[in-house]
Amino acid sequence: MLGGIGFIVFLAAALIGILQNVIKILREYEKGVVFTLGRVGRRAAGPGLVLLVPVIQQMRKVDMRTLVHDVPTQDVISKDNVSVKVNAVIYYRVVDAVRAVVQVENFQAATSQLAQTTLRSVLGKHDLDEMLQERDKLNKDIQEILDQQTEAWGIKVSNVEIKHVDVDPSMIRAIAKQAEAERERRAKVILAEGEQQAASKLAEASQILAASSGAMELRYLNSLQEIANDRTNTIVFPFNVQDAAKMFRGGGS
Repeated sequence: MLGGIGFIVFLAAALIGILQNVIKILREYEKGVVFTLGRVGRRAAGPGLVLLVPVIQQMRKVDMRTLVHDVPTQDVISKDNVSVKVNAVIYYRVVDAVRAVVQVENFQAATSQLAQTTLRSVLGKHDLDEMLQERDKLNKDIQEILDQQTEAWGIKVSNVEIKHVDVDPSMIRAIAKQAEAERERRAKVILAEGEQQAASKLAEASQILAASSGAMELRYLNSLQEIANDRTNTIVFPFNVQDAAKMFRGGGS
């Protein structure tokens, strides 16, 4: 009796094992790469129910969703010889499950390693200011390079984002001094340009005044009127009364 029960249990376990190898259910976001006697078909199976021939066929599942991968912090030497630590995050997905399985041993590890080397290579061609101010452009450059190189693996890199650019504290102080010096330089340039424009306008005004016989006297009177508004002081100016009377009567004639 016990022997019969044991045989039934063994038979049931064997049947379940066979069914598990024959019947595969793939989720909506999964594809199955089926190998028949070691050869793979042109298209992946699924999603849904997939039936396999025991021993003859094997299947490998591939997740087709967008995957997010943190690129470990990389030591980068910028174009202006500044040492920085940079990390990033990449978003990619499998668009061809067959190539992702056949063309590369581990597409996730391969994409991660490629992202690290590409990050160092691209950022090393730029100055620190560009790393800090032009992240959108650098993100796009890295994304395009990764996308081109992973295309053969059936991988689509959709986005790359540089998360942090960490600079040594001593370099931060040096950068702050450089920024302050740059602000002072710009202020001096703006002041010099203002003085140049003012001198140019004064030169034009002097030419206009010199061209008119009474213009200088009128300007002189206007200046006296402006000074006279301040009654705190008494100011004495030498002035030719006869010339003033002539100027008012006939414009200096």
